[in-house]
Amino acid sequence: ACGAAALAKSGATSGPNPTVTRRFLNVHEYQGAKRMGDFGVNVPPGIVAFSVPEAVEAAKKMDQGSGEVVVKSQILAGGRGLGTFKSGLQGGVHICKTEKVEGLAWQMIGETLVTKQTGPAGKPVNCLYVAKKMQLQNEKYFAILLDRGSGGPLVIACSEGGTSIEDLAEKYPDKIIKVPIDINTGITEEQASQIVDGLEVSGDKAAAAEQVKGLYKLFVDSDCTMVEVNPLAEDPEGNLIAADAKLGFDDNAEFRQKELFSMKDESQIDPREVAASKWDLNYIGLDGEIGCMVNGAGLAMATMDIIKLHGGTPANFLDVGGSAEKQQIVEAFKILTMDEHVKAILVNIFGGIMKCDVIAAGIVAAAKELELKVPLVVRLEGTNVEIGKK
Repeated sequence: ACGAAALAKSGATSGPNPTVTRRFLNVHEYQGAKRMGDFGVNVPPGIVAFSVPEAVEAAKKMDQGSGEVVVKSQILAGGRGLGTFKSGLQGGVHICKTEKVEGLAWQMIGETLVTKQTGPAGKPVNCLYVAKKMQLQNEKYFAILLDRGSGGPLVIACSEGGTSIEDLAEKYPDKIIKVPIDINTGITEEQASQIVDGLEVSGDKAAAAEQVKGLYKLFVDSDCTMVEVNPLAEDPEGNLIAADAKLGFDDNAEFRQKELFSMKDESQIDPREVAASKWDLNYIGLDGEIGCMVNGAGLAMATMDIIKLHGGTPANFLDVGGSAEKQQIVEAFKILTMDEHVKAILVNIFGGIMKCDVIAAGIVAAAKELELKVPLVVRLEGTNVEIGKK
């Protein structure tokens, strides 16, 4: 679970359930930094590098006389600093001498990084973010997320930040401030000042308030589900710097956020989910042995519950919706059979808008095309069920 969700759950205001898998667009750190910069948020200068020569050139530009730069693996998961590459290299984030960047880049680009959030399979590192080494101090925590309890955006801030924010919230809940924002009114000057006071900013408070308002504008205008800055730190002059951030965007806003969604890195996503999205299927991979294909999210979850009740484990959530065509059913079966752990497939269809004969035709076509090698159980009820059975 992300720190923001954990903090939202602490205290009286409840946040979203962090154990529920959510399909929100996430972007890489370098993409998020560019987006924040567009809204006037202070971020450390950096350059993305997709090859070793590009990393070397980026390091020369980011050195700026310090002799050192920060080299960050770009994956869509947290815990990079404490991660381990499958090649054996420790750490996905390094502060190193500029002349050492070339050797380090060879060990990072094209390799797989495993962190606490990636699972044992890890994530491929296709690029690095080479950033200026900043003299930062007074690390703080800042986040905005959608909160069920307040029915709108919730700002969470703490005068102390870093990797142990969850522990801090548990031990010192009085240091955490939560400010619900009225989505219709937006963030007020008073609320921005309250947040700045909670952050215990040592520099210009008016400038800090503008940074807070910039982050809120980013959240609203970009259809974010979460903006988490950890740490939000100060430079020697007391200016707030978003040193590291995690941004999530609502998939439902893709139609009006085309530029954002063009940033999607499919190499970081389960290939089954990528295939499902191309065929307008709702798929989430799980770790069980019984593949499920159902129409309607409610029936899909009930089917998964029944499987668990009888001692089985669902391999996935797959909702084909109410208007699937024959070829979509075939593609759904292809996705199910991509999972080597699937030992049987259960199809549970209640035909309303969805016609049972369409489902049946798709199942027959899939069985012929894919030469299914696992048991298949099909339950059809509803519209055109008799035609489907034939």
